[in-house]
Amino acid sequence: MDFKRLTIFFALALAILMGWEQLFPSPKPNPAQQPAVQQQAAAAKTEAALTPASPITVTTDTVKAVIDEKSGDLRQLTLLKYEATGDAAKQFVLFNDSKDYTYVAQSELLDAQGNNILKDIAFTAPQKQHTLNGDMLEVRLSAAAANGLQVDKVYTFHKDSYVIDVRFDVANNSSAAANLSAAYSVVRDKSEPEGQAYFTHSYVGPVVYTPENKFQKVSFSDLDDDAKSGKNEAEYGRTAKTGWLGMIEHHFMATWILQPKDGQTVCSQGDCRIDLKRRNDNLYSASVSVPMAPVAAGGKTSIDMKLYAGPQTTRVIANVADNLQLAKDYGKVHWFASPLFWLLNVLHGFIGNWGWAIIALTIIVKAVLYPLTNASYRSMAKMRAVAPKLQAIKEKYGEDRMAQQQAMMQLYKDEKINPLGGCLPMLLQIPVFIGLYWALFASVELRQAPWLGWITDLSRADPYYILPLIMAATMFVQTYLNPPPTDPVQAKMMKIMPLIFSVMFFFFPSGLVLYWIVNNLLTIAQQWYINKSIEKQRSQGEVVS
Repeated sequence: MDFKRLTIFFALALAILMGWEQLFPSPKPNPAQQPAVQQQAAAAKTEAALTPASPITVTTDTVKAVIDEKSGDLRQLTLLKYEATGDAAKQFVLFNDSKDYTYVAQSELLDAQGNNILKDIAFTAPQKQHTLNGDMLEVRLSAAAANGLQVDKVYTFHKDSYVIDVRFDVANNSSAAANLSAAYSVVRDKSEPEGQAYFTHSYVGPVVYTPENKFQKVSFSDLDDDAKSGKNEAEYGRTAKTGWLGMIEHHFMATWILQPKDGQTVCSQGDCRIDLKRRNDNLYSASVSVPMAPVAAGGKTSIDMKLYAGPQTTRVIANVADNLQLAKDYGKVHWFASPLFWLLNVLHGFIGNWGWAIIALTIIVKAVLYPLTNASYRSMAKMRAVAPKLQAIKEKYGEDRMAQQQAMMQLYKDEKINPLGGCLPMLLQIPVFIGLYWALFASVELRQAPWLGWITDLSRADPYYILPLIMAATMFVQTYLNPPPTDPVQAKMMKIMPLIFSVMFFFFPSGLVLYWIVNNLLTIAQQWYINKSIEKQRSQGEVVS
């Protein structure tokens, strides 16, 4: 029975890890729909296929950016302080416009009919190489006047920051007022980032946050369904006064910010319109259209939008926009993972090392869960103590299952054992376990964070497999502390399980494996103490309750 409880615990934990949404799908409200043909026609007007870039290169202390001089798109963005997932010798590339990987940020001005006013007009810039030397660097691109409108696009980069300001300066030299809106998009393909695997998979795709609809993820498959059906049924808020939208992946994100922290919203002239779709070129876009005040004849105006493109560092993104930290996707266990990471962050502030902070957090969580684990382990210890009697019952009654069950039930009654007594405490721990898993797995703070010796990056697997082997050893020890199964097949499976799980953990981030090792060691100590206590009580003739 205890073997079955252990198996159920791991099976449920893994099932939740690999697909909570599949097990417990969210209710799908009927979104307000626009006529599909009308919306697709409007979308087609604003889409611009990517053409080969004419590069303007910008280098700061945090990023190396490439802007296409002609379109003004942000085509490449390399994060200089982060290593590539697949090759630590290379730097992490977030944006790129290659054939194998497309991920860019676009911005443009639209007329009242939704047409890009600079569709056939290229920007130009006097300088092609820029390096940040002070606290701020501006890169100005200018377009030739069209229909009396003179437009400049200005990128502003900041020291020690992943926030990029994108500003349009418009001068209306015509004799009539100009009614304009600005459109901002994050565009990418659906390719999986490096490092995605079956047991270490995280969400990749569009996200939207508005105060009314909260944080919403819209999968590529949902947008594929809309594109195939010609409908507009993906579940997300389509209008907003504030919020943010963009794309996220494991550890990194790119989002347009409608209202900076403690700043003014760009949607002051009316509702901003959000559009997530699969484009005609099979790229996916998270876009927002921002209404602008009419530009009077002879007048000037500017509109400034912030793009955050960088790591999901909680303390950083929480100060960029309200609730931007929700982009660090903990999935359905956000309510457990978020406070656990908060505590981990506090511990790191005191200790100064993420590895030791993980160990301290594990000890604290184990202490908080002590009443639950104690009840479970006492139940297992009592089952272990009566294992010889259970084996004797099995041998006595042979194939008579009914008699076996009756004798076992009587034994449980005499010994005051609830055979299911360890199940509920285990099940209650699962949300905490899953929350802690995601708190560690989703945290870019552990990326390139050393612990000691050979562990130089807690977000990568142990290069020498030492931690997984230690974990396997702790699991083997636990099998001897648990009640021995009376079924020979189950007994063999108990011996094999540590090997199976250790192989799986070969590919887990070392920070997660470290947590499991510490947790197992504490469990072993607790189980050993409880087993000895109950054996002592039974040897003195006491009935253990």
